[in-house]
Amino acid sequence: MLEFAKVANAEPAVVYFVEMPEEHIEYTVCWVNGSLWAKVDGTYPMNKFGIEIQNQSYTNDSRWFTSEGDAIVMAYPTPPGTTNISIKMDETELDWSNYTQTVPEAVHYTAIGDWPMIACTIHPVRDQFTLKIHYEHPITQNNGFYTILYDLNISPYLSPWSNKSAAHFNITFESDITELQAVTIAADETTMPVEYTVKNGTTQTVSLQVVSKYAQPLPGDLLITFNEEKEPKQTNSVLGASLLTGQSFSIVVVAGIMIVVLAGYLFLKHKKRRA
Repeated sequence: MLEFAKVANAEPAVVYFVEMPEEHIEYTVCWVNGSLWAKVDGTYPMNKFGIEIQNQSYTNDSRWFTSEGDAIVMAYPTPPGTTNISIKMDETELDWSNYTQTVPEAVHYTAIGDWPMIACTIHPVRDQFTLKIHYEHPITQNNGFYTILYDLNISPYLSPWSNKSAAHFNITFESDITELQAVTIAADETTMPVEYTVKNGTTQTVSLQVVSKYAQPLPGDLLITFNEEKEPKQTNSVLGASLLTGQSFSIVVVAGIMIVVLAGYLFLKHKKRRA
């Protein structure tokens, strides 16, 4: 969600707009001190472009700004309990603030509760730049499922001149999961399933894409639900079986030696009696 600082200019001939044709979001889901956490890394390539306008109404649209020197105030929703926040423009670390603390009504409404927002200022606004945002948050359970939600309010970046934006997700699970579902959930809580692919290796990675288009109903936020695999890993069972087999073999060997020794002792004792 973007807000733009305004410059006093009665009739600007050119207005500027920031587009984001795609975004890339990497999730790592892992256990931290007995709780399940999500570590999120978002990469957002952005382009600034200007157009000549005749319609003065564009100057009242908060998505447009009227001077190359203007600053963009970006507000970003964060799940409850978010920590380790880092925001970079290209390789420059940006300061951020608790936007909801300053503006209490500035919250993001989601299907799993209201989220606070953080904010940072981008200045100057370059023709091309990349935002990188990192944060970590605990994963909560809803209706018996672990739930991850990602805000997909892409409308500030869509216009007749930039009419499509694709969000690419890779979600890596460091433990075994079951019952995975991916849907988009709109403001009216209408859900639509999202197709995904799964790559198995030492970890399990789920990949999917959500596309938003100008002048069409937005898909809403991305909602991922899943459960943890409760069965012990096969490697532990194999190891346990190997240890058990080794122990059984040792017991058999020791028992065999004892039988041989006892038989020899009885033979010698019987021989002495006959002598």
